[in-house]
Amino acid sequence: MGLIQNVLAVIVVLGLLITFHEFGHFWVARRCGVKVLRFSVGFGKPIWSRRDRHGTEFVVAAIPLGGYVKMLDEREAPVPPDQRERAFNAQPVWQRIAIVAAGPLANFLLAIVVYWALFVAGTTAVVPVVGNVSPDSPAARAGLSGGEEIVAVRGETVRSWDQINLKLVAAIGANGELSLQARDDAAAAPREYRLPVEDFLVRQDPPRPLATLGITPWQPDIPAVLGQVMDGEAAAEAGLEPGDEVVAVDGEPVADWMDFVNRVRTSPGESLSLDVARGEERLELTLTPGAREIEDGTTIGYVGAGVEPVAWPDEYRREIRYGPVAAVGQALGRTGEMTLLTLDAIRKMLVGLISPSNLSGPITIAQLAGDTARTGLESFVSFLAYLSISLGVLNLLPIPVLDGGHLLYYFVEALRGRPVSERTQAVGLRIGLALVVTLMVMALYFDLMRLW
Repeated sequence: MGLIQNVLAVIVVLGLLITFHEFGHFWVARRCGVKVLRFSVGFGKPIWSRRDRHGTEFVVAAIPLGGYVKMLDEREAPVPPDQRERAFNAQPVWQRIAIVAAGPLANFLLAIVVYWALFVAGTTAVVPVVGNVSPDSPAARAGLSGGEEIVAVRGETVRSWDQINLKLVAAIGANGELSLQARDDAAAAPREYRLPVEDFLVRQDPPRPLATLGITPWQPDIPAVLGQVMDGEAAAEAGLEPGDEVVAVDGEPVADWMDFVNRVRTSPGESLSLDVARGEERLELTLTPGAREIEDGTTIGYVGAGVEPVAWPDEYRREIRYGPVAAVGQALGRTGEMTLLTLDAIRKMLVGLISPSNLSGPITIAQLAGDTARTGLESFVSFLAYLSISLGVLNLLPIPVLDGGHLLYYFVEALRGRPVSERTQAVGLRIGLALVVTLMVMALYFDLMRLW
């Protein structure tokens, strides 16, 4: 069932993002007088098509991993003399720039609209209260203690753990000190803490900013009750079911969910005797965790089970909501912040501060889409907005084959007063295609490694 949900979620996400992207090209091309021959969502054999009164064929194709807008163009096929003025290549360079740039800009616009809707509807966040601080960690050396609420990171106000993580990830590679502001309660004045860091988060895969600083978020007591059991994994094979509570392992009582997780992680391949409460019934089951190697070479146990969610106390939950006008500024700010974060991540990956293994391909996107869909509508649409921004940024990179490569040629043409030679464009096309294929293969490889 999880696989089906993942596939459906990624089809919905990619279908929407691609449709919006291609509609940007289509809408501006029409406004510039260019004849659009085909608007396709997906590649391969059409499974649905219709033609409008302008002669444009709208197609939904069998492979939902892309799309395109095909315009009348003398470089691709002969154009009748009476239609030449409607060909893409016959348009002034600034109109061609507008048509090409419209696709990525449509993705940014979609993200702004989605964030605006989220801010107007209101989002629920967990108040960023520190639970524990690890001894001799950067947070401990700075004097931060449990029970304090973090209110600012590097001088910027934060209201949730999500915002804190974004600010900290943006500091990858930092040396010296990271400043946090925290307070004991809502009435107290914030105190500033300076956390010593060196090569912060460099080459971590994935980055773990809070753990690296020694900060554990506060959370309510979570009993060892299973919420999900994955088919074919150790927990299912042992006979565990959603709703089961693990009372003891090898005769020793289990304090909470993390206690159970720690015992599983330290017992790869070992048989564990479980005392399980299933309603009024008491069961004895044998669980043998599988073995999985993590990035530092350590082998840990895993069983393929998730915890049953618990209700958070009201004082630890916060609703973030804005009026329709104020939400516009917030949506623009969030889109700009995520755009800069994506660009900075690309830069840091190129200079070696971020591991290339953080690249994600269709498998990881499908998993994330499915996970956020199961978590709730708010998480799903937030993921959609971020993916839309990523798609817009990547398409604007100056790599031939992508929109950004075409824009590069057209800006050069605007400056020189004549087009870039076909020979140069052909060489660039081959280089760009090689780069894109290499990135796709790397992303797929890292997807498979994460899946394995």
